[in-house]
Amino acid sequence: MPLVAYNDLPTFDRLKKEGRTILPAERAQHQDIREMHIGFLNMMPDAALQATERQFFRLVGESNQIAQLYIHPFTLPEIERGAETQAYISQYYEPFEKLQDEGLDALIITGASPKYDNLDKEIFWNPLIKVMDWAWNNVTSTMCSCLATHAVMQFKYNQRRSALEGGKLWGVYRHRVMDRTHPLVRNMNTVFDVPHSRFNQISTEQFKQAGMKILVESKDAGTHLAVSPDGFRLICMQGHPEYDTVSLMKEYQRDLKLYEDGKISSKPALPQNYCEQDFMQKISGGDLEDCLENTWRDSARSILASWIGLVYQVTNLDRKKQFMDGVDPDNPLGI
Repeated sequence: MPLVAYNDLPTFDRLKKEGRTILPAERAQHQDIREMHIGFLNMMPDAALQATERQFFRLVGESNQIAQLYIHPFTLPEIERGAETQAYISQYYEPFEKLQDEGLDALIITGASPKYDNLDKEIFWNPLIKVMDWAWNNVTSTMCSCLATHAVMQFKYNQRRSALEGGKLWGVYRHRVMDRTHPLVRNMNTVFDVPHSRFNQISTEQFKQAGMKILVESKDAGTHLAVSPDGFRLICMQGHPEYDTVSLMKEYQRDLKLYEDGKISSKPALPQNYCEQDFMQKISGGDLEDCLENTWRDSARSILASWIGLVYQVTNLDRKKQFMDGVDPDNPLGI
């Protein structure tokens, strides 16, 4: 079944207007179907908070038809917010302590590039570690995106990220499935695209040193998808499969304005493998959609569908318990 609109979060109404199926809470209560509760730790800055929320809600809601999916957004109070965003968070987001008490089946963590090269200097570092530490022992599987991947690799495996030699990795890159036997990627195309937008990386060698299993890799963008040594409890992504078609274009326009306003010294380069050669002319003409293609959405849905389906198979009916009875935490998928 689809997402359940269990409160007044504006994202539910926005997705419904897009034509997506959203189940009213009163209908959900009368259906004898398994619930799944997924936490969504959103550490994005104010300008991207709601957009990122919608992107992940879309992916989760469209990915699987086997359960009623409750997504519980929360953030870290230590992250500085403007008044408008703080009011939104206060109204619609849930306290982490409440989710700890009620339990979660799965968790998604996302965030943006921080202020410092060393993540442990960030104000959110200790609160984030608290969430990750709790999730490791209480949540069936945690999916980390970009910054969250770099943070958990440092916290759990002592693998610190490094700056990319060429500066920002930015664009859409071809990737290949490296282990076709793993159930997360077994049903995917063997080659597909993933957007990236980052200045730092955890190298393939670092993932291997941590004992992580590399599932998806690119010769140009490095490792995109890797899982913890147990095969499932931790899912790490360095790319952004959740991005909308226009997300990279909006980032380019933002950085271009910063350059024109003298706030950054270098004019941004165009995202690679993303748009036609006459992109600049179409920006001025306002006809952007005609030169942008989305070559990653189906693969993103496939991974989310597999992930949620696998969580469904091994998570306990009791949200406070991590696994079904008899599931080995060191090999929950029995691989």
